[in-house]
Amino acid sequence: MFKDRQEAGELLAQKLRKIIKGEDFVTVTLLRGGIVLGKRISDYYGIPLLPLSVKKIGAPLNPELAIGAVTFDKTSYFDKDLIGHLRVDEDYIERLLEIKSKEALMLHQQFKDKISLKDKKVIIVDDGIATGTTAICASIYTRKQGAKRIILATPVIGKDTFTNIKKYFDRVVFLKIVDNFMSVSQFYKNFPQITDRDVLNFLL
Repeated sequence: MFKDRQEAGELLAQKLRKIIKGEDFVTVTLLRGGIVLGKRISDYYGIPLLPLSVKKIGAPLNPELAIGAVTFDKTSYFDKDLIGHLRVDEDYIERLLEIKSKEALMLHQQFKDKISLKDKKVIIVDDGIATGTTAICASIYTRKQGAKRIILATPVIGKDTFTNIKKYFDRVVFLKIVDNFMSVSQFYKNFPQITDRDVLNFLL
């Protein structure tokens, strides 16, 4: 268990020592929780930090169960197998896609930056990977932006999730891989909600 996101970010930064070499790296941090860790890694190596707004799309009767995710520019990823299993209809998907992409855009407009990802080696950072939908969506987005290498870095990831998502990344770096992943918060002693003001302070 990690003390907090700051400790996890410091440990993750050290884990990346053999990977982050040179000046062509960018840290892409998933908002909002990933900003704490992304900032640590960015400062540790003196590389640019780009916040990325990705919103989870939950199942109809269980919003916490992610069936997909979408970015501010409507780049999206959907778990087709899960959608088929749950028999989620197209109208629901289209409606949630519109709602969540607008939420992502509103968040993005507060923190947008002009850092280019073209020909960069991107480190996508989040505070934990449960289902992996937002991380996969972020990978698709960064690939569209011309990134030449995409690395996912996280303190903790589920074993099944790692197996399912590793094909979307050139490499996945983690501190812990676990069998029973209920929620990201279970791996932190202190896990406060990150506000928009917190994000702005990290970007100063």
